Amino acid sequence: MEKKFFEKPTVYVGEVNINVTDLKKALTFYQNIIGFKVLEKTEESAVLTADGKTPLLTLEQPSDVLPKEQKTTGLYHFAILLPSRSDLSAFLKHMIQTRTPIGAADHYVSEALYLSDPDGNGIEVYHDRPASEWSWTDGQVAMATEQLDGDDILAESSQQWTSLPENTVMGHIHLHVADLKDTEEFYINGLGFQVVTNYPGALFTSTGDYHHHIGLNVWNGIGAKAPAKNSAGLNWFTLIFPDEESREAAISRLQEVGAKVYKEGNNVSTEDPSGNVIQLRIG
Repeated sequence: MEKKFFEKPTVYVGEVNINVTDLKKALTFYQNIIGFKVLEKTEESAVLTADGKTPLLTLEQPSDVLPKEQKTTGLYHFAILLPSRSDLSAFLKHMIQTRTPIGAADHYVSEALYLSDPDGNGIEVYHDRPASEWSWTDGQVAMATEQLDGDDILAESSQQWTSLPENTVMGHIHLHVADLKDTEEFYINGLGFQVVTNYPGALFTSTGDYHHHIGLNVWNGIGAKAPAKNSAGLNWFTLIFPDEESREAAISRLQEVGAKVYKEGNNVSTEDPSGNVIQLRIG
């Protein structure tokens, strides 16, 4: 994992906040299967971390929570980036030992495992190949979905999975959206991201030449509706800006493209055209 993609001057995803229908059940999964540690906990929520101090994922159980809705906008998956291939090797062994159903893919830039939490919230756990091995042509990075060589990953390391390594980060988020044209205007002209891969029905965007910090797709259907606020799924995610100046520039651009920006003290949030809520924070 190359830290430059998750520190100044890059803009990157910091934390993801999701609704779950049963906090106790979800916590058991995220601690025992994924390997998070609990940073803070109340009756209705739990803040999860890898390093004991940085929030990466917050679980909330609204009192009137509804099951995850199908064919809506919102979360496709959030992606946990492990520091090394040997960490992914240990995690894959852990998936086999716990008999957790998974999917897998080789994306050229990364090797990834896919699973869902008890509510059907999508999760990717991956490691990056060195950025020097990524193939760029005219500002686009080559990505694909090929078969993962699981045996080769398993042979990488003999270490046992205990918990997420301390320098695990939220590598990216991938969202269902209603329309790619409106979405592109918001994320590119508004937030200042670059399109680094076009894919059938999807855009992959980043800052600082990462393969993607935000994936966006219309695979749930063009014109898909936003889910109910109290359904299982995404509440919001954060984008971490390097400084106040870069955040202010993004706010101005967002207003120029007609996006709503909400300010409350030092808290700033916005909503993409599909209703996905983003908190704009300073690192």
